[in-house]
Amino acid sequence: MNIIDLHCDVLMKLWESKGELRFADAPELQVNKARLQQGQVKVQCFAIFIEPDLPSDQKFQVALEQIHYFYQEVLGKNPDIVHIKEWSDFDRLNIGQIGAMLTLEGVDAIGNDITKLETLYRLGVRSVGLTWNNANLAADGAGEPRGAGLTLFGKRIVQLNNKHQVLTDVSHLSEKAFWDVMELADYPIASHSNAKKLCNHPRNLTDEQATAMFQKGGLIHVVYNPPFVKTTGKATISDLIKHIDHFCSMGGVKQIGFGSDFDGITSFIVNLEDASKSQNLINELLKHYSEEQVRGFASQNFLDRRPRIGR
Repeated sequence: MNIIDLHCDVLMKLWESKGELRFADAPELQVNKARLQQGQVKVQCFAIFIEPDLPSDQKFQVALEQIHYFYQEVLGKNPDIVHIKEWSDFDRLNIGQIGAMLTLEGVDAIGNDITKLETLYRLGVRSVGLTWNNANLAADGAGEPRGAGLTLFGKRIVQLNNKHQVLTDVSHLSEKAFWDVMELADYPIASHSNAKKLCNHPRNLTDEQATAMFQKGGLIHVVYNPPFVKTTGKATISDLIKHIDHFCSMGGVKQIGFGSDFDGITSFIVNLEDASKSQNLINELLKHYSEEQVRGFASQNFLDRRPRIGR
């Protein structure tokens, strides 16, 4: 069953290796082409992530360097990987092809220069999270004790996302910033978050937040990072499915997807350690849900709710 994965951090690893890692088959990468093929991941989203402690005048350059590796190493050396630049491109993927889409995890790289964001759109970014866990000029992240909401600049970014039919990702926001986004965003998404009711981690979503997402037509993509799945002990696929169960019990069965966070995590769910194991999750879900529902979680829910002209 084909899968759309909304989040991985491969570009950061390619950048850190200065291009020494081969995306085709590097064993150091939890997401590489061979593993995507084995796991039947039809579309992989690639996050541009900039460490918050990097000097601010270097951040946009690093973002461009990560995009360079996306074009050179991911696309350039693998003709069967297709760049998804528009929402209709999902419908043009042929058998044997894998789609690749750029996302932005935190807008630190653009500073206070909105034209840099426009440049990233042109290079293919189709989902923008305002923050990582830190605070920046747009908003506070989930790890900022102040817990403030969006700045005027942050609100301008959300409005620009709307104009360009770009997703606004809420996964790393403070609660106040989350609610500010929900007031403004036409296309809200949580690319990699779980249910706080089951695992009380600041990166997870409260029931109130999840309800707001579902009411606004947004999607929540569950994340495979064990600290977001289970408070103590080894996390299993069954533990992850409990989060899907919880969101389904809130009416979100058609608004759930996957966001692995592979290559951004250092511990793993048992039997879900890299992209090649993705069908293990599918097979376990099929024991609990209908094939149509599981196909929804895997890809169809996202395809049904992606931005479209005239919607």
